[in-house]
Amino acid sequence: MGGTLRAIERGFIQQEIQNAAYRCQQAVDRKEAIVVGVNAFHSQRREAHPLQHIDEALERKQVERLRRSRATRDQTKWQAAVKQVEDTARGTGNLMPVIVEAVEANATVGEISDAMRRV
Repeated sequence: MGGTLRAIERGFIQQEIQNAAYRCQQAVDRKEAIVVGVNAFHSQRREAHPLQHIDEALERKQVERLRRSRATRDQTKWQAAVKQVEDTARGTGNLMPVIVEAVEANATVGEISDAMRRV
């Protein structure tokens, strides 16, 4: 075909993926391929699993901990660390070291994720 790019342009690779998925599903349907809980080994009991409920007192305590952490962290260090995450995400650098620095500067997972989402 002239290489991978030509194969992609002609739709060959996508067609091969679709054919493989079709063959796989046929094998599952014929029970030649076993998928636990789908075509074999079904549970006879249909119990409802209890939902997890978070204790409101625990939630309030955690929110207060977060507020305290944000109020007492070094704002300059935190802002620089989060900006470094965003700047690194815009380029081709390794994000892991700057994420670790941001965590050490008391940035939250949400703040780090927001910095990357902005990119």
